[in-house]
Formats: sequence, structure tokens, C-alpha cells
Amino acid sequence: MTADAPTTHSDLTPAAYRARISELESRLEESEDTLAAIRRGDFDAVVVEGPNGERLVYTLENADQPYRVLIEQIQEGAFTLSPEATLLYCNRRLAAILGVRQEKLIGRSLRDFLQPGHESSLTALLDGALRAPVRGEIALRGEAGEPRPVYLSINRLEREGEEPLLCGVLTDLSEERSRLLELAEANARLTAEISERERIEEAFRQSQKLEAVGQLTGGVAHDFNNLLTVIKSSTDLLKRRDLAEDRRSRYVLAISDTVDRAAKLTGQLLAFARRQALKPETFDACASVAAIGDMVGTLTGARVHVVTRLPDRTCCVHADPSQFDTALVNIAVNARDAMDGEGELTITVEAPDAIPAARGQAAVPGPFVAVSVSDTGTGIPPAILDRIFEPFFTTKGVGQGTGLGLSQVFGFAKQSGGEVLVRSELGRGTTFTLYLPRAETPIAAPKSGDSSEVPVDGQGTCVLVVEDNPEVGRFATQTLEELGYSTVWVRDAEAALVELERIPFRFDVVFSDVVMPGRDGVDLANEIRQRRPGMPIVLTSGYSHVLAKEGTHGFELLHKPYSVEQLSHVLSRVVAAGRRGRA
Repeated sequence: MTADAPTTHSDLTPAAYRARISELESRLEESEDTLAAIRRGDFDAVVVEGPNGERLVYTLENADQPYRVLIEQIQEGAFTLSPEATLLYCNRRLAAILGVRQEKLIGRSLRDFLQPGHESSLTALLDGALRAPVRGEIALRGEAGEPRPVYLSINRLEREGEEPLLCGVLTDLSEERSRLLELAEANARLTAEISERERIEEAFRQSQKLEAVGQLTGGVAHDFNNLLTVIKSSTDLLKRRDLAEDRRSRYVLAISDTVDRAAKLTGQLLAFARRQALKPETFDACASVAAIGDMVGTLTGARVHVVTRLPDRTCCVHADPSQFDTALVNIAVNARDAMDGEGELTITVEAPDAIPAARGQAAVPGPFVAVSVSDTGTGIPPAILDRIFEPFFTTKGVGQGTGLGLSQVFGFAKQSGGEVLVRSELGRGTTFTLYLPRAETPIAAPKSGDSSEVPVDGQGTCVLVVEDNPEVGRFATQTLEELGYSTVWVRDAEAALVELERIPFRFDVVFSDVVMPGRDGVDLANEIRQRRPGMPIVLTSGYSHVLAKEGTHGFELLHKPYSVEQLSHVLSRVVAAGRRGRA
């Protein structure tokens, strides 16, 4: 072939145009015939004239070479299969995956490398590939038996006049699965570490609370001894035969009032020291400060004057009330020590609209409740002011503190979405201010009935009393009989169940202690509920880890110590409710 000399359009006549077009059409037809012949394999080579007139020989082997190199170098296994899964071609990567030399794989069936149980999956893929391209995952194994999860992509390869073949690509998933297994193991380790961290944090919070409880122990013991002194003196005076009636009444009233004060003190201590997970709830910070005021006074001692300043409005927060109490006690402990046991401690509750800027942080706008605890102590040196919230940092002597108190205050504030700030002046005192986000006022709970009402007559109502303590059991049955009840007293849950079955429908109500040897009162009550669904049940306890952890399970609970009036009204109420339910 020779190149045409360039000709300008202005030199061509219409006849020349037509001749030129005819020539180009003829050459196009010739090119198409040549390409068709190449596709049929009629030529071993094609000779073309280069741009400089040189002759170029382009063989079919040269044409395939780039594609063969590409197929051999890719990181996926490439193959050609017969419809029966016999390997007709494979690249080096597939041979490496299966662990067999390339030339030895040709002629073998892909089924030879299947993991047991995957024959049907491969058959479905091969049958589907004869109709349309398919993809799917199967499990192979190498020549040495090692598992090889793979992903197949198979297509139909048409051949003119011959049976079609299948060609495809195989991706080895072994490394991916190994990484997934490593990730799963890492996730399991992380989950275990998170659980361990939560356990340590819970133990840490409990240690903080126990430190505060330890600080309370001396003050509580002192207060209880005072209360016991009043009771002991009153009982000794009541034994005198010549005691006037008005004085007798006064001493009996003193004993009753003292028991109420003792019950309030133990109730505060149990509420403060209870073990439980963090349970945020909405409560009035003013009410909590007022309630804990007596305990703070016990903690700080008689020489520290405790003053509470509360606003007329409610100041509700959403936080864990137990942790709130713990934070106040921890701050009070530091205040007491800073004042060396003598001075004035002021607790103030306010409702600001922002947290002021402090410690290099900008002010935080929003409705907050601020609880400030101020003392008249020695103050905190500026050099250590930034370290006082660090865990285990303390300036106290060995055995006088662990340094966990203020870190609990800091952690509680942050966890509740708030902040704690400190302002101190050497020789003048320190003020800690706990900021917590203000919450909506909760709906007021209905008030319980007045416990000072006159005792209700039992009118022969039969009570099964379950109490393991002899003194308490004897006193309870005597009290109930004085009120007109008939009683049967047993000392454990098994005896109670026997008594209930011995004479059916004898008892109108069961009155059981919670903490007993063997089965506890909650377990007994649940058993009675299953056997006798309509039987009224009242539980009583001074404190129970079962109740603290699981609740009352829907049973009526009477807290110890209880008055005669409270006992009679609770029994009367549950018996009446039981009779209405059976009516």
C-alpha cells in the first residue's frame, strides 16, 4: 500500500469527488474483510505499512501477549472450565492458591478441591453461569488440605460451532477471614476490657462512698449513744413505783420520739451507703440538701455550725441522688478537716442561668442548679489548687484519707453534665460549687396516710407471723393480739408453708420478715402468691440486700422500726383489699 499525495478540495471536480468516495468505501470494505479474517484465524500475521513507509508484521501471538501477561500477573485466580468443571486453563495465582503446579492443574476437576458439603453450591454456580454471569462464595481446600474460602465470578464463553466453556475469576478470602477473626478476637478483648473497666469503676465509686461512710461512723456512733442514753434513762425511771402519771407519760413519749430519731438516722445512713448502679432520676436538690443536713451535722461534729440557705422555689436536677449525697458529704469532710473541727459550714442552693468562666474555660450558658458548700477553714494553697480533684491526691497524713473524695465530686459533676468549681483564699476559707443542669419539676407523688391515726381493731383477723428473731416475733404477736387479731407464729419459710397447707383458708393475711435463715421473705411471698394468689402479704425489714437489689416484687413493705399504728393500718388495708378482690 502507498500513501496518497495530499490534494486540496479546490482541485477536485465532482467526478473526482465521486471517485474518491468510491475508493474510500472500497478500502473500508477491504479493512472489514481483513478484520473478519483475523477473527476467524485465517491469517497467522498481518503486514501493515508504517507512517514512514516501513513494513510492520503483527502476529496473533504478539496481539495476545499483553493480555496473557496481564492474566498471569493479576492477584486473582483466573481459569477456563468445561461445563463439567474440568480446568482447561489457569493462571499462576490460581495454582498458588490451590498449592499445585500450573501444568499439573490442567485437566483436573475443580471439584477435587472442594471442602465437604459444598458440592451442591459449585454445581448451582456452574449451571447458573451457562445462563447468565454468576457470583458466589464456596469453600475450597489446597492440595495439603488447608481451608481456602473463595469468591467465584463465572461467565459463559461462547465458541462458534462448539460447546460453550466457562471462564472466571477466583478471589482468595483466607486473608480477609483471618483479619475478620483477628477483629472478632480484638472486639472480644475490648468487650472484656470494657466490662473490667466498668467493674473497676463501680468498685472505685464504692470505695469513694465507703470512705465517706467511714467518716460518718464516729459521728453516728456518738449520736446513737446519745439516743440510747435517753432510752435507758427513761426505762430506768419508768421502773420506779412512785412515779407520777404525767412523768410516766413524758418518759414514754421521750422513748417513742427517740426511737423515731434513731430510725431516721439509720434510714439516712442506709440510703446514703446503698450499693447500686448509677440511676439518674429527677429530684429536688433543695429537699435533698435539707434531708442530708442532719447527717452533715453528725459528720462535722458539734463545734461546726451547719447553715443551709435554700430558695423558696424548687430546684430540680436529673442525676443519681445517692451520688449527689456522696458528693456533698465528701465536700463536707474536706471542709471539716480544713476548719480543724470548728467553724461554720454553709450550704447554699441557687438557680443560676450559666456556669461562670473558670480554669481557662468559657462560661456555659443554660439553666443550672448550683449547690455551694463554704467553710471558714484555712483555705487551699494556690500551688495545689489545680490538683485537688486528682484521684488519690491528698495533703492529709497516712491513714487520714485516700484522696478519693473530691475526685468523686468531679466525676459525678462531669457525668451528670455539670461542673464543679472551687474558690479559695488562704486564711479565709474555701467554697466548692457543684453545678448540675436544671430539670423540669417532677409530678408530686401522692402523700401516704397519716401514721399517727388510732390503731385499727383486728376484729379476729387471723395473721400468720413469720419471724426468726424470738424477741421481735413475741412482741409482734403480743401487739397484734392486743389489737384484736388472732395470730400463729412460725420462725421460717418452710414452717409457714406447712402451716398454710395444714388448715386451708385459716389465715386472712401473712406478715413476714424478709431476712431469715434459708428462704428469705421475698421468696416465701412469691411461693405463697403462686399457691394462694388471693392471699394478702405484708413484708417487713430494717434493711435487706434483696430488697435493695430487686425491689419489693409488688408486695406491701413495712419498714422497721414500725409503730403499732402503722402495723394495724397496713394489715387492715391489705386485708380489705384482698376481700374486695375476692368479692
